Amino acid sequence: MTSAELPVSGARTLATAARVLRQLRHDPRTIALMLAVPCVMTALLRYVFDAHPRTFDGVGAALLGVFPMITMFLVTSIATLRERTSGTLERLLAMPLAKADLLSGYALAFGALAIVQSALATGLSVWLLGLDVTGSPWLLLLVAVLDALLGTALGLFVSAFASSEFQAVQFMPAVLMPQLLLCGLFAPRDTMQPVLKAVSDVLPMSYAVDAMNEILAHPAPTGAFLRDILIVTACALVVLALGTTTLRRRTP
Repeated sequence: MTSAELPVSGARTLATAARVLRQLRHDPRTIALMLAVPCVMTALLRYVFDAHPRTFDGVGAALLGVFPMITMFLVTSIATLRERTSGTLERLLAMPLAKADLLSGYALAFGALAIVQSALATGLSVWLLGLDVTGSPWLLLLVAVLDALLGTALGLFVSAFASSEFQAVQFMPAVLMPQLLLCGLFAPRDTMQPVLKAVSDVLPMSYAVDAMNEILAHPAPTGAFLRDILIVTACALVVLALGTTTLRRRTP
């Protein structure tokens, strides 16, 4: 029975996640990148706008979703590429392990770190840096976690198309920079040229930023907020599903 024919097993998924977390535990620099960099960048932004705190309120919440997505994309794509190039992935696919178990295990491990990362950045922004939001900070955390998970899914997917860590890093401007420029962070999406507006409408980061803006403006979840987080979640699941198609053995 091939890995594609095996039924999904929760035990195998958890075992894969535990293995990935054990490997990451021995790589403190990667953990520091994932956990510290979003906090440092958020704090830096706060003091860049020290004389204009309202400006920080306007962009700080949106960047709580952008920073985790970027760091999780980088770390996940490079870490997964190492698994592919070192032969670890090849050996795992030779075992009685479903592709869905393997990919879900990676997503679970990096997703756990994404939750910690988002909690640290959100807590720092709201309770120490004074980010003023009308809605619940817990909703900020929810969107930040979903954005980080989307970055994880994108990193898992694009790792299949890189043959070196340098190439994996090169995917960041191709995959994330257009989303960053068109997500509404720098200018309202409704004021963009129609072609750019149409492109932004199909990019998941646009809905992540829209969800954060809904939290800034409304004390309770709105219909638009629920739509936005459902779209971000659906995009993450679709990309993860596409990632299973990139998992294949190179030797018979």
